[in-house]
Amino acid sequence: MKSSINISTNDILKLAFPAIIAGIAEPVISITDIAIIGNMEGDSVDALAAVGLAGAFLSTVIWTLAQTKTSISSIVSKALGNKSLDKINDLIPQVIWINILMGLVIYAVTAPLATFIFDLYSAQGEVLELTASYYQIRALGFPLTLSAFAIFGIFRGLQNTSWAMIASISGAVVNVALDYLLVYGIDGWLDGLGLTGAALASLAAQTTMLLIALFYFFKNTPFTLFIQRWKPHALLRQHIKLTVNFFLRTLAINICIYLSYRFANGYGVEEAATHAILMNIWLFFSFFIDGFANAGNAIGGKLLGAGDRDSLRYLALKTNTFGIGVSVVLALICALFYNVIGGWFTDDPQVDLLFVNTFFIILLMQPINAVAFVYDGIFKGWGEAPYLRNLLLVVTVAVFVPVLLVLDYFGFELKAIWLAFFAWMIGRAVFLHLKFRNRLARMM
Repeated sequence: MKSSINISTNDILKLAFPAIIAGIAEPVISITDIAIIGNMEGDSVDALAAVGLAGAFLSTVIWTLAQTKTSISSIVSKALGNKSLDKINDLIPQVIWINILMGLVIYAVTAPLATFIFDLYSAQGEVLELTASYYQIRALGFPLTLSAFAIFGIFRGLQNTSWAMIASISGAVVNVALDYLLVYGIDGWLDGLGLTGAALASLAAQTTMLLIALFYFFKNTPFTLFIQRWKPHALLRQHIKLTVNFFLRTLAINICIYLSYRFANGYGVEEAATHAILMNIWLFFSFFIDGFANAGNAIGGKLLGAGDRDSLRYLALKTNTFGIGVSVVLALICALFYNVIGGWFTDDPQVDLLFVNTFFIILLMQPINAVAFVYDGIFKGWGEAPYLRNLLLVVTVAVFVPVLLVLDYFGFELKAIWLAFFAWMIGRAVFLHLKFRNRLARMM
């Protein structure tokens, strides 16, 4: 098959680097909360465990529902590739308003049940109470975040990740500034609000991201938020179908995260606090590397729409090379500061010791993560939701759960959790690579 679209390394990097900055904004918000809460005066271990658990639950819910971003990005990029953007004008506002409605429903359902939900994670006593109160404030941001993510998906489909980057950076800056102000307060002017302050700072950051996303949406895209035709768009069914499959795929990821927190809480409050730090660092690394996956997502859908097999092979090679390279650099930087990183997040010596004894596993898995994330992004751009769904369900049931149970039985505790994640990522990377090669072979 003759190549009809040519791409260059510059094309990939122009999408990847802004996507990296945009992607790490959410984990930066959570990491900032953890670092500030973990260093509060007094007994900060309970508060650290609480903000980590609530933050992880928020991330998993948003991660699950934000799959609408991936499906709309796939549809927009394919429409761009075959020059039919005008045919999806009515679809865009319908998708955004569906996201807003979903955010409102999720808040209305989960906020009153916060104590029950986190009891399922084995949170108890003070940790349970703090987690529920923190979550109930942060969850107000669901409609804001989900609508912003839908708009980010539209930007990505249009082959632009810079607008999302600017919105995300702005939100992260607002969060960091308000975190210090609201958590610690100002002597003589404002009393510190602790966890409540951190939650309010995050809510302000989410509002900032949405407002800036809306600015670029109205200014630089051909779409609108106003529904001109109430009849569902012909592609809405495809969007919902893709979203449901991506939702089920992400549900498997959430099962792994849920089990990890349930086991960590069962080991003790220090272990739960340590796991919160490790999980948020892992998510930060994942979203960082995911910038190349986002480039693969945006360009891959466009190239598939144009039937360009040669450029798809080039895309996979380059995004994997950059993803692995960045992951190795991140791991080496962390290795240089290995014994001091834990102290950035906590002043508790037991938590710091547990962190040092476990963090190396996260560093070792980074190159494997890069391969899995890059192929995952390309397949999302192709709309291969059923395959991604099935793969995640299989490796979760056949790899993550057995490894976790066996290593837990032999007393590995936190190491059991992270070695299970390591094995899980290896399974994802191997099967996605083989599937990609098979798909290209069938395009000949």
